[in-house]
Amino acid sequence: MSKRDFPCHSCGANLEFTPGAQSLVCPYCGDDNAIPQSVDQVEELDFERGLAKGADMGQVEQLATRCGSCGAQVTLQDNVTADRCPFCDNPIVAQAEVTRVIQPKALLPFLVEKKVAEQAFEKWLSGLWFAPSDLKRRARAGSIDGVYIPFWTYDCATESAYSGERGEYYYVTETYTAQENGQTVTKTREVRRTRWYHASGVVWVPFDDVLIVASRALPRPLFDALAPWDLQALVPYDDRYLAGFRSECYQVDLAGGFEVAKQVMDGQIRTEVRRDIGGDEQRIHALRTRHYNITFKHILLPLWISAYRYGDKPFRFLVNARTGEVQGERPWSWVKITFAVLAAILVITVLVLLFKDK
Repeated sequence: MSKRDFPCHSCGANLEFTPGAQSLVCPYCGDDNAIPQSVDQVEELDFERGLAKGADMGQVEQLATRCGSCGAQVTLQDNVTADRCPFCDNPIVAQAEVTRVIQPKALLPFLVEKKVAEQAFEKWLSGLWFAPSDLKRRARAGSIDGVYIPFWTYDCATESAYSGERGEYYYVTETYTAQENGQTVTKTREVRRTRWYHASGVVWVPFDDVLIVASRALPRPLFDALAPWDLQALVPYDDRYLAGFRSECYQVDLAGGFEVAKQVMDGQIRTEVRRDIGGDEQRIHALRTRHYNITFKHILLPLWISAYRYGDKPFRFLVNARTGEVQGERPWSWVKITFAVLAAILVITVLVLLFKDK
């Protein structure tokens, strides 16, 4: 997946992909160069074959620079020898590493324009409570980068044998004593109890496009919070869509990604097991799952990322470049929080004293 240049038909300058369009545009003369639209379907690949014969699965050489701080492997712009990491804002020097990776089969092109992402960042910053006073200045000092992030998707069928218990509620009348008007009185109340019965069985749950981020440069919860992604709009991979953007090489390999996917699947499988057990409550004592007919895709998804450092710690702001959904990390001003707490205590104390005097 080495970076390619696409010269303008008119002036020869490098073209850049335009978000929301199906063309490359020259940043100098404005000439529009349409991207040929493929009619090919995005292919699912056999997982076992991908593990055993990775070299036959369309592996290519990836030329990328590794960040010494967060470990991300990202491409740099042409003729750039020093830059900043888009994930942690750490300075990086162009010492490219060549690795063999599985070629992406599909991607979602950028749809949200950079200007829209920058406006979303400004709005997000303005809405932060108890932020350090100089945060806006420091955060705005960083730029927003368009980066394609690597993901795996997995399809598979599952067969899960389980054993557990089904709980069914019943009610009994309980007698108790209470004090009323200085007198001890006897009362009754209905108390819920549970009868437990052995349960076992097998459930079959199919999975389609379980999406797993293949990057370690950002916390997974940040990626998960950017969902959903319109995966039905995936297009076959084409270098032209990467023109003018950075891309990251995957750090979670095919096998490692599926281990994470199995954890995601397990939650849905357990939900189906509880439904199969029935009753009012369920207990799962043992669960054995077989995964089969596994296929996968390696895809790229677009993000606008702004990374800034505060107190020598990196913080990130992300925009889903398809939907505009935003997520961010932020520092807190403990001085402001402390003053706010003290002010609240003072207000409460004054109110108590006022009402006490009445």
